[in-house]
Amino acid sequence: MAIKKSNKVSQPTVLKQILKRCSSLGKKHWYDEEGLPLDVPKGHFVVYVGENRRRYIVPISFLSHPEFQTLLQRAEEEFGFNHDMGLTIPCEEVVFQSLTSMLR
Repeated sequence: MAIKKSNKVSQPTVLKQILKRCSSLGKKHWYDEEGLPLDVPKGHFVVYVGENRRRYIVPISFLSHPEFQTLLQRAEEEFGFNHDMGLTIPCEEVVFQSLTSMLR
């Protein structure tokens, strides 16, 4: 019996890809010499939420929470991760704010 290899990328690999893409987002903000936004502290990343794509800076520690991972899965399904618009989370701002306040 042959073992079928999955085409899915491992979760740590996906998280690294997300962080890499998020580290240089926010076209309206100032950047350092490495192309990273100056207003995003180390250990954080940017997401865009809601109909108006409001920008939020969230700690990397959120990536370990199952609730936040569910949002990331929805984002991947709806928007994918291969675009220049930044990581967009498909939920209402009030829901996102409620969730992140519980994760802090």
